[in-house]
Amino acid sequence: MKTFNLVAGKAGRIVALCFRSLLLVSMLLSGYSSARAAAQTPQSAPRVSLGVRNAAIITVFQSIQQQTGYSFVYNTSDIDTERKVTLSAHDEALESVLDRLFAGLDIAYTLRDKHIVLSRKASSPAAASAAHNGVSGTVKDDKGMPLVGATVLLKGTTIGVAVDLDGNFSLPQARPGDVLEISLIGYTKQEIPVTGAVTLLAVVMHEDNEVLDAVVVTALGIKRKEKSLTYNVQEVAGSIVNTVKDANFMNSLSGKIAGLQINASASGAGGSTRVVMRGVKSLNGDNNALYVVDGIPLPSLRSKQTEGIYETPDGGDYEGISSINPEDIESMSVLTGATAAALYGSQGANGVILITTKRGEEGRVRVNYSNSTTFSSPFVMPKFQNTYGTDLNSPSMSWGEKLATPSSYDPKDFFQTGFDETNAIGITAGTKRNQTYFSAASVNTRGIIPNNVYNRYNFSLRNTTALVEDKLTLDLGASYMKQYSRNPLIQGIYHNPLIGVYLFPRGDDISKYQLYERYNPSLGYSEQFWGLEFINGVENPYWVVNREIFENNMQRYTFNATLKWDLFDWMSLTGRVRTDNMVMNYTRKIYASSNTLFASEYGNYLNHTSRHSNLYADALLSIDKSFWENAFSVQFNFGASLTDDRNALTGYEGHLAGIANKFTYNNIVSSDLNTLPMEENYHDQNQAIYATLQLGWKGMLYLDATFRNEWASQLAFTDQLNIFYPSVGLSAVISSMADLSKAGISFLKVRASYAEVGNPPQRFITGPNYAIKNGVITTQTYAPASHLRPERTESFEVGMNAKFLGNRIWLDATYYDTNTYNQLFLYDAPPSTGYKQSYLNAGKVNNWGVEAVAGYNNTWGDFAWSTSFNFSLNRNKIRELVPEGTIDPVTGAEVSLPEVNMDYGGYRVKLRAGGSIGDFYVTGLKTDDQGQIYVDPNGGTVTIDPDTWIYAGNTDARYRMGWNNQFSWKGISLGVLVDARIGGRGVSVTQALMDRFGVSQASADAREAGGVRISEKQTISGVKEFYANSGDGMGMLSRYVYDMTNVRLRELTLGYDLPSSWFNDKLRATVSLVGRNLFMFYNKAPFDPEVTASTSTYYQNLDFFMQPSVRTIGFSVRLQF
Repeated sequence: MKTFNLVAGKAGRIVALCFRSLLLVSMLLSGYSSARAAAQTPQSAPRVSLGVRNAAIITVFQSIQQQTGYSFVYNTSDIDTERKVTLSAHDEALESVLDRLFAGLDIAYTLRDKHIVLSRKASSPAAASAAHNGVSGTVKDDKGMPLVGATVLLKGTTIGVAVDLDGNFSLPQARPGDVLEISLIGYTKQEIPVTGAVTLLAVVMHEDNEVLDAVVVTALGIKRKEKSLTYNVQEVAGSIVNTVKDANFMNSLSGKIAGLQINASASGAGGSTRVVMRGVKSLNGDNNALYVVDGIPLPSLRSKQTEGIYETPDGGDYEGISSINPEDIESMSVLTGATAAALYGSQGANGVILITTKRGEEGRVRVNYSNSTTFSSPFVMPKFQNTYGTDLNSPSMSWGEKLATPSSYDPKDFFQTGFDETNAIGITAGTKRNQTYFSAASVNTRGIIPNNVYNRYNFSLRNTTALVEDKLTLDLGASYMKQYSRNPLIQGIYHNPLIGVYLFPRGDDISKYQLYERYNPSLGYSEQFWGLEFINGVENPYWVVNREIFENNMQRYTFNATLKWDLFDWMSLTGRVRTDNMVMNYTRKIYASSNTLFASEYGNYLNHTSRHSNLYADALLSIDKSFWENAFSVQFNFGASLTDDRNALTGYEGHLAGIANKFTYNNIVSSDLNTLPMEENYHDQNQAIYATLQLGWKGMLYLDATFRNEWASQLAFTDQLNIFYPSVGLSAVISSMADLSKAGISFLKVRASYAEVGNPPQRFITGPNYAIKNGVITTQTYAPASHLRPERTESFEVGMNAKFLGNRIWLDATYYDTNTYNQLFLYDAPPSTGYKQSYLNAGKVNNWGVEAVAGYNNTWGDFAWSTSFNFSLNRNKIRELVPEGTIDPVTGAEVSLPEVNMDYGGYRVKLRAGGSIGDFYVTGLKTDDQGQIYVDPNGGTVTIDPDTWIYAGNTDARYRMGWNNQFSWKGISLGVLVDARIGGRGVSVTQALMDRFGVSQASADAREAGGVRISEKQTISGVKEFYANSGDGMGMLSRYVYDMTNVRLRELTLGYDLPSSWFNDKLRATVSLVGRNLFMFYNKAPFDPEVTASTSTYYQNLDFFMQPSVRTIGFSVRLQF
């Protein structure tokens, strides 16, 4: 059992002191705030100064709107805007001014949010009836010009219209209680409530050329004006992952974000996803991105990933982010750079995806329901031959004579039609001070591999309440998730049905093996029925999927609370706490007569339960203040956080005793060496203080600085208990400094930033560690690494953001350069040290690259088109590993590691100075003195050269691109996403073994051609003999290296908004046809280059009978009541 003590002492006292200081400051400021509030009118009440005499009332409306920001909403047929009025007011409350303005007039007013809704005091029955005929009106700018192309939407729906050439619009579906969203790029969006008294609107929109009010969510949930950011942030609406759904919604982001590499797992339904931003940085640590939900980091909960062809499933394939209900997502912010993520310290070293979830909304009860039903089939598969039959001398191979009638066997028949049905319901309601949101969802998935199942059920509840005259906001949330998965597939030799499916000899009949077991009366139980020998460990594929069962039952429940205290209108104190608990039970049942490597004659049973708990708490003091008539702005945040992770695993594994297939602890052979009781524990804790400061000048210059100091338990027993992470950035809004409108430039900003982030070392290696075995304490084999420093990444980036032609065209571009040093290495220590191995810091890895996004939006009457193109490239270089002369301060040994090799049979990943992470080498055929492949003159055969490794390429893409298009016309919408990966190399062992066993189309073509052409000058006539050597599994792979370039139609959607009149205006409905991975425009590899067998760093682009990716086609329905 492994245990670990928490960081305590000085670090804990500092963090506790920070929390107490924040609490004391808040109490003092609260007292001052309360006293001030008692003596003054709250600042939230707008005040007005006027002096008009015999002026048209519309001029008063305009003056009030300019002073307060409130918009007037009225029916032009009800309000005489030329009526003359006389009014004087000095710093008077808005409502008081309105009361005097309309005194004696037949005008009534209502304040709703930032709108002043006017109506006649006495409505006729005809007018009341007219309210049920929808809303119409005009949309113009403040100069009275029609805003052609502005959109008017019913909030929360896709129902809307575009403003015509005269600025007119009509929306008959609108009803009292609805809210209209009027928007146009370059203008401030407006939200106007629909009332029964107003059916004709005159909307005036104001220019917003610099996107002054555009706000994005950044680290720690801090909201910032987009133009003030000194780093790259890409905003994503929640709908982008809900159009074409996936059991793991992260797969729905593929091709949509610049700099974001997403590889779906080949394990099947609900599997984990590899998400890498700006290249691989760490040689030893995790390179996957961090997920943050509502400002709180999410524990990864990622399962142990398999590497190599001899691995077996170990606990299933899962991760924390995949258990979230995507319908709960309001928006996402993707922080690809270190500066954006610096406030998360070691957790944000690989980039951050910020997720903001939905909350209740003010208004009547609204119900949203969605259903997505899709069907899936294999997308990319190798090519098989059916013209040559079984070899009589080798019945497991297909090197026989040409068949008179081609075999009807098709490996695709083994796969079943996958099915995925997702149902979700969301209910929201609330008053001005209290809003509630509830959701429930189910995901039921059947994979394309028989007996592969994934089910998930989500429930969440959230309530937001304003207290103490709206100075306190309490946000409470809770969620529960139950998940079940069965038989996720990992590639490799064991427990993999695809080997037997793909290599099954042509001319034989596989249907006889579909009855995969036969009863043996002498044994008293059924045995596996299988009569073929391919390679070691290969079993009847139908037995594998039905009698080697891997099941995972998981429950996860969370609770979070946020309390925000508005001490002043420019200062607030926020406290947050979140508990995240997961209980998972994993079982493996191997039936009697399975491969004896994994089971006795009676079977094998594994059962373990793991419990994970995560506690996060933080406090944040925020100041947002402007001075000198808003010329100078200050935004300051100071906070502290605590993250506490605990994990405990208990269980057992062993061969079954005398009762076959009785999977219970009491039937395990306790005396067997293969019986393994399990108990593992760890406890990690991270404590931190941090601060941010942003200074702004006239909305055109912004200076950013952040710091984070954290104490990580992984650094206990070292002389560096704390880690300091700084960042600094500068942005300049050029379009605010000079008039660029004549050049067609609406907005132009340039930015630069620098940051340092990092990773602490893995747990347990910095202090003494002892193992207990058979009641005896044994010392560890590696030296306690008390000298270790955290891995550190220095990042620099520059970029620009530009908008053209009234913001219809935009371009965002970023160049970055990062260096990661203090990498962690494990080396063989000299015997004189008393240890076998020791850890040390060394090495440096560089990544540089470019991210760019360009887009265009426009409308022409009822037709609208939105398009965006994203592009990214990353170049990785290992500057050094462990150079000569490096001294390990613990052992005193001189260490030099010029290269590090990781072998997977005939596939070698090599790390060396001057190379790149992802470089791989393969074995090839023996050559002669002239460099030609050596052919034995006696037998005409070739020979594998096991001592020569040939550089095959790098697994990473050279470029990644995505082109997303959205079209709409009169309620019909069309979405098209094409993405491309250019460059990178991969290896298919699947193809090699198919060649060897004579089942590939390539082997048939060679037989038809009379030989195999191995070079421009050499052809070998002995096809079988050649492939027996060159296709010998992991022995020789140089002939099976493929370009990973591929271009595909990633997503296609076609939707229609059904007229609400069909449902008496009580229901809004949208139906859509959806598809993913519909077509490959280009792909030369015999497998999908974008699918991965592992989310780890090195085991990439290696196909060993990997489950094929899937093509999905289906439909979705969305309803709103």
